[in-house]
Amino acid sequence: MPHLSTGDLLRAAVAAGTPLGVEADGFMRRGQLVPDALVLRILRERLEKADARRGFLLDGYPRTLAQAEELDRITTVDLVAWFEVPSEALVARLAGRRLCPTCQRVYNVTTKPPHEAGRCDDDHSVLVQRPDDRPEAVAERLRVYARDTAPLLEHYRSRGLLQMVDASGSPSAVAEKFGQLLGRATRD
Repeated sequence: MPHLSTGDLLRAAVAAGTPLGVEADGFMRRGQLVPDALVLRILRERLEKADARRGFLLDGYPRTLAQAEELDRITTVDLVAWFEVPSEALVARLAGRRLCPTCQRVYNVTTKPPHEAGRCDDDHSVLVQRPDDRPEAVAERLRVYARDTAPLLEHYRSRGLLQMVDASGSPSAVAEKFGQLLGRATRD
């Protein structure tokens, strides 16, 4: 089952040089968000591939009610997993995230620290904090979430598709809970 995130879909389309990828690349190079309609066309194109015919996992999409309604026009949604984490825990997790600017490896100063503080295990580059992981940026992302994304809960709950996953534990514990949920879903 392919695991598809919006960022990965866009990067793959750009790397492949598809007409849709070239169009998306123009927006990204200008520092603009790729319009929903274009993201949906790229997603539709990807879902037509053979490996997605038996099922797929969308990661971080849809993020708005309008995106969910458009998604419903191109495919059937069978299950929506919602990862519940207290806001304070999200801020702490994201504020602790560090990235190697060279190899793109991701660390967390609390849950997945590098062997040498502040340095990548692979190439010893100095780790950086992404601007959108700073506490004030995370707080803004949570405000946007409450405004734009939270309405999806009722949209999918009312259709009987929403399954909550307690994501306040360790990454391995959350992965186990999610795996159990997927296992139940594929058996039904």
